[in-house]
Order: sequence, then C-alpha cells, then structure tokens
Amino acid sequence: MPKNICVYSGSSNPKLSESIADYLGIPLGKVDLTRFPDGEIFVQFGENIRRADVFIIQPTCCPANENLMELLIMLDAAKRASAARITAVLPFYGYARQDRKDRPRVPITAKLVANLLVAAGANRIIAMDLHSQQIQGFFDIPVDHLYARPVLVPYLKKKLGKDAVVVSPDSGSVKMAMAYCDSLDAGLAVVAKRRIDADSVASSHLVGEVKDKICVITDDLTSTAGTICAAADILKNKGAKKVYVAVSHCLLNDKGREKLLASESIEELITTDGVPVENHLDGKVKVLSVAPLLGEAIKRIHEGKSVSSLFQIKK
Repeated sequence: MPKNICVYSGSSNPKLSESIADYLGIPLGKVDLTRFPDGEIFVQFGENIRRADVFIIQPTCCPANENLMELLIMLDAAKRASAARITAVLPFYGYARQDRKDRPRVPITAKLVANLLVAAGANRIIAMDLHSQQIQGFFDIPVDHLYARPVLVPYLKKKLGKDAVVVSPDSGSVKMAMAYCDSLDAGLAVVAKRRIDADSVASSHLVGEVKDKICVITDDLTSTAGTICAAADILKNKGAKKVYVAVSHCLLNDKGREKLLASESIEELITTDGVPVENHLDGKVKVLSVAPLLGEAIKRIHEGKSVSSLFQIKK
C-alpha cells in the first residue's frame, strides 16, 4: 500500500492545483518542469516518491498537445521513480469529442489518449464531466468520473427560482440536461442542432415550452459559443424571460468570447475552474471552484473510501 500522498501540478492550471492542495492541507509537491531549446519537455520530481500515492493534476486544455505530452512525461517520470500508485487527475479530458468513427477514415482519438495515459504509467484516472460516458470503457484501469453538477446546481437554484426550464442545446446533451432537471426540479426542453463544420452550427427548432420561463442551457463544454448562442436566440424568440448557460468546461477562444460578449440573449455563463478562465467578460462569466470536489475525491481514494457521495447535491 502507498505510504504517503503526494500531489503534483502540471503547468496547465496551477491555480486549481494549489486550491486542491490547500483543501487537502498539504503543500504541492516539488517538480521541475522546463523546456529544452528545441521545445522538448523535461520533468524531474524534486523529492523521493518511492512507494508514494502520487496524484498528478493536469487538465489537457489548450494548448492540448503540449499539456497532454507534459502529463505523459510526468506519468513516466513517476513510474520510473517507483511510485506505488499513480493517479492522473484530469479536470478536463482533451480529445474526448473524437470518441467514435462517425465518418470513414477518421481516428478514435479519445481511445488513443486513454492508451497513452495507461502506457505512460497511470494506474487510475480521475475525470470530470467527460464528453461522453463511454470513454470510461476505453480504460482497463479504474476511472472515477465526477460531475460538476454538485458545484453548479446550488448557484443555479439562486438564479433560476421556481418554474425553471433546463435546455439541452442538442440531442447529445439530453442525458446531462435531465440530470440537471432532477436536481433543479425543473422542466426540460431540447434545441435541435446541425453541425455545419468544426466552427459553426445551425440550430433549427425547439421541442418544449419555454414561454415566460427562466431557462438554463447545460452542456459539458463550449469553445466557439456557437451552439449556446444559437440556442439562446431561439429561446428568446420563443418567449423565454431570461437565458443562463451552465457549462462544466469553458474553453472559449477569441471568436467565442466575442460571440458571448455580443449576445443579447445570454444573461450569464456559469462554469468551473477545471480549466483556467482568465477573462470574465465584464462579469458575464461566473466561475465556481471544483477544488473541494476534486480534493475530496483525492482524499477518499487515498484513504480507500467511497466517492459515490460526491455525486449528491447538497440541499
């Protein structure tokens, strides 16, 4: 059994890692992360981790390739340093959108990333709001799949009040929307979406009643804000009073920030600090911390306790 807990941070979201370490009441472990002149990554742990229970926190957000490679090298370094158990903590799992062959001659990159993590040395995975549930089955090691819902719902209850409607922005997000419906005791609506290309979507029609209701669009991530803005416009055209958006991972690029800032349909986007959010767009983006959720999961896994109670919503 591992003799002690060691928590390390990659360079993609050090603020979150520090908050998790504070929750656990331990300092972040020392690790040297540097680059060779040609850009290659060098990793060296600054302390003995032999027989330690090692947790490496690294969301593989933008730049996805850099952050993924850094994580793989950290895992390999920990394995070669004889850590007893190595857990990769991914508040955001990159490449998750490529989880099936929906066209000829395309990869299943979510499975490729799973293989890479295991080959690099991960013995366990902690993830949050994977793009699709089946990604858990891509691993032959334990996966603890957490949800941002227990963090987002208490805030949403204050904003939405009674007679709220949870809106799925496409058919693929209906299951998530239904989980929010149960937590918020709200109605359900679905916006039909057709993706034109990687950067643009077309929302066609609405299923459900939203007239004079306060709506919240729920999704696991947004980058260009095309889906949520198009859905919000339809809701406002159908008579919705206010439209909020709740996403687990806010990956907004420049185009997405411009779109969200210009949107007159969206009141506020509520998200988590699972990925770094530097620009709050003059208060239009509200960031809630998942550090206590991830910290508690790390603590319970280290102590061999159940994590299932972390899925419950506090009343």
